[in-house]
Amino acid sequence: MPSLPMSPQVFSILAALIEQRAGLHYAAEDRELLSDKVSDRAQEAGFDSLLDYYYFLRYDPAGSAALDSLVDSLLVHETYFFREPLPLSVLVEDVLAPRVRSGQKPRVWCSACSTGEEPLTLAMMLADRGLLSGVEILASDLSTRALERARTGEHNLRATRALPPGVEGRWLEQVDGRTRPKQELVDAVEWRRINLVDEATVAKLGQFDAIVCRNVLIYFQDETARRVVASLTQALKPGGQLVVGTSESLLRFGTALSCEERRGVFFYGKAGG
Repeated sequence: MPSLPMSPQVFSILAALIEQRAGLHYAAEDRELLSDKVSDRAQEAGFDSLLDYYYFLRYDPAGSAALDSLVDSLLVHETYFFREPLPLSVLVEDVLAPRVRSGQKPRVWCSACSTGEEPLTLAMMLADRGLLSGVEILASDLSTRALERARTGEHNLRATRALPPGVEGRWLEQVDGRTRPKQELVDAVEWRRINLVDEATVAKLGQFDAIVCRNVLIYFQDETARRVVASLTQALKPGGQLVVGTSESLLRFGTALSCEERRGVFFYGKAGG
């Protein structure tokens, strides 16, 4: 089915609506890309005009759910087990393990977890050290489809392309051609749909000893990223640590967090604790 025409004006209001809802930013050069993706959803909903589809999303009582579904289709779900594992390993050994051994039960939030490979990798690392029951793990994403896959433990073979020796068979098994983590790992994680740009919802989560927010800020404009980082900072306990992607830096955002290096990994720490 050919894409519906998207004028610069319609692109502008649709892109603004999507960014307001989810923080995803589309620049002018992305108009054709967005047109292709939005056209599919618009035509599935029975619209032959993207302007009419915009008015439906913006003003119709059913538009809010449709907008969430549209955003879900735009999200990138590229992830796999043990992706960039060193930051998670250092987090476990240097931040979480000492807290558990001192009698605390630290809380960790893996935000924007997609289909769950990151928090499950963290759960495997903790379980290998006998620490899993001593840590509370929250994993969230904006995509309900991705979270459903995480909850049911369904992962494709691409998700296993970076497994270290000893993981398959111990923590992962093949069932009907699909990779499934052991149920104890899935059950050790609380899975929730959370929109990172919804500051009120983030504030209700309480405070965490560590927050992992990797490869997310690159999809936001700087102002949106600043607000998200400020919200995450508020959600950290004093002495808590924020972990971002290796290609991401918070320094240009003027964050209140201090950057520190641990064994080749950069963490952003909150004062106190």
